[in-house]
Amino acid sequence: MSAYCCSISWAWFFLVIGGIAWCGSSRIELGSRLVAKEGQAWVSDNGTFAFGFTPVDSRDRYQLAVWFAQLPGDRTVVWSANRNSPVGKDAILDLDATGNLVLIDGDTTAWMSNTSGAGVEWAAITENGNFVLYTTNQRPVYQTFAHPSDTLLPGQLLTVSLELTSPKSPSHGGYYTLKMLQQPTSLSLALSYNLPESYDTSPESYNNYSYWSGPDISNVTSDIVAVLDEDGSFGIVYGSSSDGAVYVYKNDGDNGGLSSPTNQSVRPSVLRRLILETNGNLRLYRWDNDVNGSRQWVAEWAALSNPCDIAGICGNGICNLDRSKTNASCNSLPGSSKAGKCGPQHENLPSQLKIAVVNQTNYYFSDSSVIANYSDMATVLKCGDACSSDCECVASVYGLNEEKVYCWILRSIEFGGFEDPGSILFVKVEPNSSSTPGSNTRGSGDKPDTKVLVLPIVLTMTVLVGLLCCLLYINVHRKRSLKRALQSSLLLSGAPVNFCFRDLQCKTNNFAHLLGTGGFGSVYKGSLGDGTLVAVKKLDKVLPHGEKEFITEVNTIGSMHHMNLVRLCGYCSERSHRYASCLEMTNGTPMRVADRRMNGAVDEEELMRALKVAFWCIQDEVFTRPSMGEVVKMLEGSVGINLPPMPQTVLELVEEGLDHVYKAMKREFNQFSSFTIASRPSSHATCSYSTMSPR
Repeated sequence: MSAYCCSISWAWFFLVIGGIAWCGSSRIELGSRLVAKEGQAWVSDNGTFAFGFTPVDSRDRYQLAVWFAQLPGDRTVVWSANRNSPVGKDAILDLDATGNLVLIDGDTTAWMSNTSGAGVEWAAITENGNFVLYTTNQRPVYQTFAHPSDTLLPGQLLTVSLELTSPKSPSHGGYYTLKMLQQPTSLSLALSYNLPESYDTSPESYNNYSYWSGPDISNVTSDIVAVLDEDGSFGIVYGSSSDGAVYVYKNDGDNGGLSSPTNQSVRPSVLRRLILETNGNLRLYRWDNDVNGSRQWVAEWAALSNPCDIAGICGNGICNLDRSKTNASCNSLPGSSKAGKCGPQHENLPSQLKIAVVNQTNYYFSDSSVIANYSDMATVLKCGDACSSDCECVASVYGLNEEKVYCWILRSIEFGGFEDPGSILFVKVEPNSSSTPGSNTRGSGDKPDTKVLVLPIVLTMTVLVGLLCCLLYINVHRKRSLKRALQSSLLLSGAPVNFCFRDLQCKTNNFAHLLGTGGFGSVYKGSLGDGTLVAVKKLDKVLPHGEKEFITEVNTIGSMHHMNLVRLCGYCSERSHRYASCLEMTNGTPMRVADRRMNGAVDEEELMRALKVAFWCIQDEVFTRPSMGEVVKMLEGSVGINLPPMPQTVLELVEEGLDHVYKAMKREFNQFSSFTIASRPSSHATCSYSTMSPR
């Protein structure tokens, strides 16, 4: 075994770990050989990277590759010579006497370095993962960094002539590339989807589509390269001395700028790799030795966060995101897309092809696939009709771009579709083709089926109306429950009586006897069932309160009793009718609140003190009201009384004044004599009711 592994002229070491043979040396001489079935490999000085055979499946198939040698778990391959065509277990790798590195699988040469006669004297795998064939003066003749597969390592250059290439998709055969694209006046680093070899690649048809690009580099005549540096930043370096740099991604810990590459002889402090994955995303990984107690690769950056932004991720099918907006699922196109039959003069011959409608779907397409673009489509389905009438058309896409209508007529659909609420895809299919869920088919000459668009709208509106009705019912039910609860709270002793509007109509003879009018409404004469005379105020101005606040204020005012104040005996708050009393690889005239029958025999200072105390006791905010001990001291005059803020309820009622009401009540009092309340036979009290007209 050792004869295959190394040259006799050097001191080598031989290790077997997990059935894999490792041959290590700082220098690999001509005549050295590796055998696939023994899983042999050459390793770098410090064991960071290995170059050799690694299995690809359980059928004794191997690829010649470079991988991280000391990491646990499955091998992380960073370069491969034959990933698309693995070799058998009897394959050998031979660094022959001519300096050519040859991979032989039986009688077939599977791969070679093409360095025969180039002066190769020895080889080595470096600590940054580069396998190099050197001449005598250490000039590299061949290196894996100059022939990348799908991975870029720190210090590895990606020049204008090189590209990263992902493995072919196992489902549809397409693959992805990362390379410099030449624009009319600039260069840009771009990700592209490449069609499988089975697709048409004639000169008039492009076979790739670019879906992501980095910053443009213009007005530069020197070399331009992309590089991943040791600090984990990725960007583009240009200029004769690499003094110009544009970051694609800058690592937070990178303070020295994009560094120039070197072939290292020491292990990097942090292991990183930039890989073009099979799903078409470009992602930067860092090895972390402690991720919740485990050792694994951690993603530091990705070119795209939405997988459906990647062309071809579903082949020519349609990509849809899940609810998390991070995972994608694929749906096939509705049937097999077909172009119509064209006559000698390019006319549309009779055809039985149908148009399948795929709602909320857009499509990636190249310029070469565009037949026409219409911006004057009167309706959505006219875009489908335009495809039906064109014999070359395979599909059409309708949508809006910056509020402008577009309708693209396409001769081919190859790069995949994606979910887009503002677009509709029309696909020409055979009449017996199956349709995907959510799509609809119609004949090329059929009348457009407007149900395709109307049905979702009708269903959506029905659901919305149902929800609004439920919310309205809940709101009304809640208000009624609140009203019943509030009304029941007024059944306490001494609380005002809650009248219904019809009761007050009867008690006032339908508001026939007007006693007077004021700023807030009119006052009418009324009579209770026991003959008690009342004044009913019908409020014309709506108080700026809700139901709860109105009833609460009525209850508060009704609980106030004084022989010199008009007492509130009842109220009505029925829908819009409200009744309330008013108190006067006052405004500056305190004497006006005194009972006129006292003929002014009132001490104005005592009256002011009583009013201030009363207003302090009915403040809107509970915490501003005085305690009973403080009330006694204020009434006795032992403490000073600040001017209280006027409560909101009093402010609204004081505006109109009640002089005219009092005069009318006095006339009625003299005419019919006074009335008494049975529960208090020794005191005379005047009751007042009021009502509000509908808004």
